[in-house]
Amino acid sequence: MTNKKILTLLFALFHMLYKACDACKLQQPEITKDLTHGTGPESEWDWLIVLIIVFITLVTLFHSVKFLIKPGEKDTNHIKNSVLHF
Repeated sequence: MTNKKILTLLFALFHMLYKACDACKLQQPEITKDLTHGTGPESEWDWLIVLIIVFITLVTLFHSVKFLIKPGEKDTNHIKNSVLHF
């Protein structure tokens, strides 16, 4: 199998798993209707938890990219620098 076929197959599989089924779409609020299975957030506390998780995820992503691009290590043999050289 070629790489293109494998990627297409993986994308199709991910797309099927990613989309919510029709029964779950009816239980979700408008903002998460197509995104997940099960019931949606049931109270304001659930939304607060989701927002905190999104914030932590975005901060982690920012710092991961920041330290990957500019690791701050001057030693050319440091493991962080080997990631940047394919």
